[in-house]
Amino acid sequence: MTRPPTAAQRRVIDAADPVTGRLRGTEAQLAALVKRGLAFRHPRPPHDHFLTPEGHRIRQGVMGTPEPATEAPASTGVFAARVGGEEAAPETGRPARRREVHSAWQGLLELRRMTNPDGSVDRPCGWERAHLAEAAALALEAAGHQPSVRGSEEGYRVRTTPQPEAVAVHEPDGEALRACAAVLEGAGWQVSDHREPRTGTRYLLASPRRA
Repeated sequence: MTRPPTAAQRRVIDAADPVTGRLRGTEAQLAALVKRGLAFRHPRPPHDHFLTPEGHRIRQGVMGTPEPATEAPASTGVFAARVGGEEAAPETGRPARRREVHSAWQGLLELRRMTNPDGSVDRPCGWERAHLAEAAALALEAAGHQPSVRGSEEGYRVRTTPQPEAVAVHEPDGEALRACAAVLEGAGWQVSDHREPRTGTRYLLASPRRA
């Protein structure tokens, strides 16, 4: 269960650099934030600590917004990308959700800058390779695409595949599917168009670009 940060941890988060998310605090404070997924330790010297996307979200005050009692179980106070097929969430498409998604996307771009060896923000980072479906879904939702909800045929669905480092993106509307492909390509993914053998339904295969 996700707990709000302690007062001391919140002070460290609030004092983070507003642009880079770099943190200053005691080793114990920083280690506790890393353990909770709110910060990461940069792999290169001087091994500074920086906010993760969830940490950026808390710093901007999103975590303090009360959640409706009907929120889907996947959301427990920590940002969750919507891969499609979840129960309809009351805040989908609302300003609060748009701000939340924008904050998470900006945090992810900063994570790319800090963890890609060349500081590049135009291709996915290690976190995205470890969370393929969530990363692709965040890119789509940040660009304004809506995930499908359970029982609906509209909207995108992102699913893992047996292929290494590849997700399948389904969107019943052909024009919207092409738009999804353009968004992912712009976010640093390699995208190819395919058809399911039995039904002929089009879908995308997307993989994080390495160079």
